[in-house]
Amino acid sequence: MRKYHHIKINLPGGIVAAGDLHAWMEAAERCGVDQVQFGNRQQLFCRADSNNEKEFRTALDQLGVVYEVNRDEYSNILTSYVAEDVFQNSNWLSEGVYKDILGLFDYRPRLKLNLVDANQSFIPFFTGNINFISSPVNNYWYLYIRFPKTTVIYCWKGLIYSDDIPRMTRLLEEAIIDNKTLTDGDVLYEMVHKKEQFIMQPVTAELSIPKFALPYYEGFNRYGEKTWLGIYRRDECFPVSFLKDIASICLKTKVGQLYVTPWKSLIVKGIAQNDRTAWEYVLNTYRINVHHAANELNWQVEDLSEEGLNLKRYIIRQFDKDDVRTHGLSFAIKTKPKSGLFGLFGAVVIAKQNNTSRNKSASMNRYDIMYTRDFNPNSREYILFRKAVQKEELGAYLISLCKYFYDLTTEADKILHSVYRQEVVQEPTVKTAVNVPVIYQCKHCFTVYDEQYGDSINDIAAGTSFSQLPNTYSCPVCESSKSEFQAVKAEGAKV
Repeated sequence: MRKYHHIKINLPGGIVAAGDLHAWMEAAERCGVDQVQFGNRQQLFCRADSNNEKEFRTALDQLGVVYEVNRDEYSNILTSYVAEDVFQNSNWLSEGVYKDILGLFDYRPRLKLNLVDANQSFIPFFTGNINFISSPVNNYWYLYIRFPKTTVIYCWKGLIYSDDIPRMTRLLEEAIIDNKTLTDGDVLYEMVHKKEQFIMQPVTAELSIPKFALPYYEGFNRYGEKTWLGIYRRDECFPVSFLKDIASICLKTKVGQLYVTPWKSLIVKGIAQNDRTAWEYVLNTYRINVHHAANELNWQVEDLSEEGLNLKRYIIRQFDKDDVRTHGLSFAIKTKPKSGLFGLFGAVVIAKQNNTSRNKSASMNRYDIMYTRDFNPNSREYILFRKAVQKEELGAYLISLCKYFYDLTTEADKILHSVYRQEVVQEPTVKTAVNVPVIYQCKHCFTVYDEQYGDSINDIAAGTSFSQLPNTYSCPVCESSKSEFQAVKAEGAKV
C-alpha cells in the first residue's frame, strides 16, 4: 500500500507571495506532487508519496522553504488580513499594521496565535491559544489567553501595543509551555510582567463580539475599481498546475500576493477589469467551479480529514433534499479524537464520540450535536442539543436545530411588532408561575449536564438527576469536578 507524507508550509497571516507560490508549485510538479490543500489556520499542505517525498523536500530546501513533515510543532499565525478591503475596512488596522507586526517575528511560534480585527466575523476570534483582537484604541489590542488542552479563557488586564505583540507572545509561550498545568491567568500575568515591562493601555470597554455573518467568499466580486476572486474546492484539493498558472497570471498582471482563508479557500485581490479575461480563461481550462451553494461554504472540517469531508457531503445532501436554509449559521465537524473543539469555528458542532467498545453494536459511530450560545461561533460556550446520534439521524436533528435557530432570530421581530401595535389601554394580566427546568453547567467550559440526556461519555444513563451523580463525576470536556457545576435555568439564567 502506498504511503503518503504530509508536508506543511506555514503561511504567516495567510499571505503567500505570487513568486513563492509559483516556485513551490513548479517544484511540486517536477516531483510528481499533483494536488495541495489549505488548512484551517491558513497553511499549505502538500501530499507526497514515499517515492517523491525526499525529492520534493530537497527541492524545497533549495528554495529556502521552512516546512514540517507529518508534524505540527510550529503553528501558523492566523490573521484577518485576508478580509481587509474586500469584506470590511477598519478604522486603524490596515495592511501596513499587519505586515509590520508579522515582520517583527524573528522566531516561529509554537502555540496557536490569532491576530484578528474585532469588526469582522469572517475570521475566528478564539481558535488560538494566544488571541490578539483589535481594540477601539489605535494600535492597541485586547489579549485573550486560551490555555492549551483546556477551555479556560483569560482576558489580559491591559491593551497590548502592536509592536510589543511578538515580544509578548514569546514570553507567553515560554511561561505556558514551561508550566503545562498552569490555567490561572492572573499567575501568568505576574510571570510575564516580572520578566519584562510593557506600555499598556487600560481596558475601558469590554470586547464587543459582532453578530456572525459569513460573507459569500467565492467568485468574482467588485470592490472600488478592482475585482477580487474567491476560489473554493468541494474536496479541498487544488491542482498544482492550476495554482502554478494563477501564480503566473498574478506575476504578469502585477498582483503581488494571494491570500488563504480559514475556510480553506483562496482569495486573489486587486484584479484589474481588463485582466479578468485571463482569469476566466484559466478557470475554464481547469473546469474550476466558482458558483457553489452557500450551504457548502459555511463549514469547517478538520485538516486532512476524509472522514469529516464525507460526513459533510452526507449532511449537505440531506439539507439539499429538504431545501434547508442555513444562512447565518456555520457548521464544524470533529472526527479526530485528539483534536479539540476550540480549534474549529462553528455555531453548530457535530462531534464524533470516541467509542472504544469492542462490542460491534455498541461501537457504531455516534455523534454529539452542540451549538454555541446565541449561535455565535465566537462565543465558545457550547450547549448540548443531542447526544449519541446515529449518522442516519443527523440530518433530521440538524434540520430541527436550524428551525430552532430561525425561531429564535424571528422571535425578536415578533415582539417588536407586538409592542408597536399595542393599545394604549390594556386589560390587567395575571402572571402565573412557570416551572422552568433546572440544568447544571460547568463554570469553566460551560458544558451542560441535563438529566434528560445523561452523559454517555461518563456512562451516566438518561434520567439520572445531578444529585444522583457520584462525587467523582467530572466534566466530559474539561474534566472539572462535580463541585464546579452550577445550577442554571434552561434558558440560561442562573438560579
